[in-house]
Amino acid sequence: MRRLLKAGILAALALTAQAGRAEDITRFAPLKAEELSPAQKAWADLISAPPRNAKFTAPPYRAYIRNPDLAPKLSALSEYLRWNTSLPPRLSEMAILITARHWTAQYEWFAHHPLALKGGLDPKVLDAIAKGTRPDGMKDDEAALYDLGIALYRDRKVSDAVYQAAQDKFGERGIMDIIAIMGYYDLVSMTLITMQAGAPNDSVPPLPVLEK
Repeated sequence: MRRLLKAGILAALALTAQAGRAEDITRFAPLKAEELSPAQKAWADLISAPPRNAKFTAPPYRAYIRNPDLAPKLSALSEYLRWNTSLPPRLSEMAILITARHWTAQYEWFAHHPLALKGGLDPKVLDAIAKGTRPDGMKDDEAALYDLGIALYRDRKVSDAVYQAAQDKFGERGIMDIIAIMGYYDLVSMTLITMQAGAPNDSVPPLPVLEK
């Protein structure tokens, strides 16, 4: 009887997993090239060019393309935030991953984890962020960024000490770059979660679900 019950539970879990994958396919399902309006095609051609080299069928672009008036504005903001801020990749990718951790956005974590490593962020820092704990051994600028991000997400206020540390390291322009990165990737995270876009493979350890 126990074996039958266990088998039933496993079968139900398998069906649930399959349903989740099916939902991922049906929510903002990729459009075919021949289905695109002129405005959608113009944006798809724009994002396929360097430096983005993106596909309009990939998350989150396959959601963006549903609104061709909004999509160019989002991709223009993304282009600035990815490549033209005052922050080096090590720090901008760290800000993105703090946001991914806040939302438990698996696709975002999967996509930006390798970029953070490539930018020079210590793997131990990433491991601690994934676990929801303050990393040990951060560089001074990493600590200032982390404390600012956590103050915004967790405390919803920024103390004078946290603000001063961020200002000393990044200046007022840099603080606004950090806020803009996190704000934009809040939008990305919400889009990916709505799409149910999980990590496409297990090459990057997934984010654990944290207790609330």
